[in-house]
Amino acid sequence: MTANSQPLSAGRIAFVILALALGGFAIGTTEFAAMSLLPFYAADFAITEPVAAHAVSAYALGVVVGAPILGLFGANWPRRRLLVVLMVLIALGNAATVMAPGYYALLAFRFLSGLPHGAYFGVAALLAASLMPERRAAAASYVMAGLAVATVIGAPLANWLGLAVGWRIVFGGVSGIALATAAALQLLAPLQPAESGRSVRRELSALAHPQVLLTLGAGAVGFGGLFAVYSFLAPVLTEYTGVAPASVPWVFVVFGFGMLAGNLLGGWAADISLKTAAVGLLAWSAVFLAAFTFAASNIWLISLVCFAIGMGGGLGPILQVRLMDVAGEAQTMAAALHHAAFNLANALGPWLAGLAITAGLGWTAPGWVGFGLALGGIAILLVAFSLERRGSRRASGRDAIAPS
Repeated sequence: MTANSQPLSAGRIAFVILALALGGFAIGTTEFAAMSLLPFYAADFAITEPVAAHAVSAYALGVVVGAPILGLFGANWPRRRLLVVLMVLIALGNAATVMAPGYYALLAFRFLSGLPHGAYFGVAALLAASLMPERRAAAASYVMAGLAVATVIGAPLANWLGLAVGWRIVFGGVSGIALATAAALQLLAPLQPAESGRSVRRELSALAHPQVLLTLGAGAVGFGGLFAVYSFLAPVLTEYTGVAPASVPWVFVVFGFGMLAGNLLGGWAADISLKTAAVGLLAWSAVFLAAFTFAASNIWLISLVCFAIGMGGGLGPILQVRLMDVAGEAQTMAAALHHAAFNLANALGPWLAGLAITAGLGWTAPGWVGFGLALGGIAILLVAFSLERRGSRRASGRDAIAPS
């Protein structure tokens, strides 16, 4: 609905969703491109690749720090205005990255680029869901599809541009896409004045809500399995599977297509039964993460398994809608924290997988690590659903004995 309560046309809603997804594509490209461009800026700054990888960690730290801070800062802002400001900040952070004169400046600018990430995806999902109230999970999945498309197109294209032109041009392109998104949202998105009564105190209440914390925990742990495999996929393919380095990007593309399919199917399934979709998708992930260890010796099998593991990315919009349901009046904070949890998973999964490989468990160890993390995510969700049922029974009992 617009500020004057006139409904939007279906065509305009579609363009708004597309603009929100374009912003997701810009963010996904800058996040995943930093991984694929790592050898190029390592060489440019005369540092080793493990040291250069700290730029990836700096971005993830920016997401974790920025999500709650900007979620609080924008608690009383109309969603369109907040999204436009966040996109401008993303554009500025990536433009600064283009001009980074040295390694430490790169770390600082990547940290700044990550600050708006979580708040953008959280608020974008809230806006999309408000435009499609009967299909909230599908709406959130369309926004997240932009990030999935970035893994299919953005990251491989960034790698090619880094080789052909230079790594800086990629972040300049992201800056341009972010500005185009900001302009499109300013022109097309409804203003949606801030909800009455929304305040910093109410947004902070999300941090004390057990169901919010459990849902975030399920994301931080359950998502970790996907990243455990994704982060070590390249060395697994070259060192264990035995494929040529030139074939590696194609497996990442297959992985990205799996993420795109999972986002769309996950959103559809969650609109039918959110709890079944959440547990079912984590169970799916657990099965194929375990299968990764047996498929890793064959390029065709590992490609199929990577597609299936990528589909586990559909958990994102499912948990986003779950947070909408349990966060009460703390919608903006909870939505932003969802993507902070996502980036904690991005740190947890690779860290545990790296420990397993270093301990001598072999290149297929990330699959077993991911399997355990997926089961951990299921366990957290089952605890959340059990507590929710108990709370509902207690509330029903109180209603039954209340005097009329």
